[in-house]
Amino acid sequence: QVQLVESGGGLVQAGGSLRLSCAASGRTFSPYAMGWFRQAPGKEREFVAAIIWSGGSPYYGDSVKGRFTISRDNAKNAIGLQMNSLKPEDTAVYYCAAKKFAFAKEYEYWGQGTQVTVSS
Repeated sequence: QVQLVESGGGLVQAGGSLRLSCAASGRTFSPYAMGWFRQAPGKEREFVAAIIWSGGSPYYGDSVKGRFTISRDNAKNAIGLQMNSLKPEDTAVYYCAAKKFAFAKEYEYWGQGTQVTVSS
């Protein structure tokens, strides 16, 4: 059914910028929220950013606040993540996720991830 596909990952030096994109494919659906998570080798998955589809201010994890910006495209059910002032500790696989219901405890749709590597 619904698939999320991330793109835009790559290699960048510390202090640089990168923009990730996530596009939904398959049947049309109306998510309650979409967001970004990341996971580095040997570490648990970490919340990065999320946005409620109906509107309002986005949410950010403490480690990326002020550096990353999430964006929304209502017509395409797509999101972006502008990452500025990148640090080596930002190196991880970044995952796009979508939640259909506000009461759901977990995001039910996940992308395959895109690698972001920040060199020092």
